[in-house]
Amino acid sequence: MALYFLPTAHPFCVPSSPSLSLATQTHLYNPINCSVKRQLTLCKAVNQSSVHPPILTKRGLSISFLTTFVLSFAGEGSHAAILEADDDEELLEKVKKDRKKRLERQGVIKSSTKETGYLQDLVYKLSEVGKAIENNDLPKAASVFGSGTDTDWVQKANIALNKLSASPEEKNEVDTFNSSIASLISSVAKNDVESSKIAFVSSASAFEKWTSLTGLIVQLKGL
Repeated sequence: MALYFLPTAHPFCVPSSPSLSLATQTHLYNPINCSVKRQLTLCKAVNQSSVHPPILTKRGLSISFLTTFVLSFAGEGSHAAILEADDDEELLEKVKKDRKKRLERQGVIKSSTKETGYLQDLVYKLSEVGKAIENNDLPKAASVFGSGTDTDWVQKANIALNKLSASPEEKNEVDTFNSSIASLISSVAKNDVESSKIAFVSSASAFEKWTSLTGLIVQLKGL
């Protein structure tokens, strides 16, 4: 016998279980409704997956942060290397200039034997004055100075100091020395022991610092 299945939208009854009475409980099954619900469920799942962003885990955040840090550090390292190279070039250029100035200064000093002799005499005279002041013998110190700032060895020392001074620091020490030696001569003339001692220390310190700046400290004896 031929069976024909006609499409229909009407539901038909299907028994839920053999143990239940066919007359008491049935389930309605509608093939069209089931298909529509299934499609809606699938669409909803797809939409939800596209709306919500991917979940970031702690491990993922750590890796991202580490990568950013490494890249940033690498960039800073390259910049620091460039700056360091520039600093090295500037330092090398400064060393070259300083060496050139030092060689020029040594040439001037070697050719200034007369002025170096004046300064050596200054060292000897200051040593005599210092010993006299230490012994409270100001008349002896006064005899070394002679006519004061106009005495021959003081004048010649000033000529040498001015000629061999190049930098502002050296010239500043020369000014300090001249002021101190004038105060020393005045204090000795007044027979003021304490003031003479202070002025002598100031004079000797200024001269010694000047010789250190010029490099003459290694050539002059008695310092």
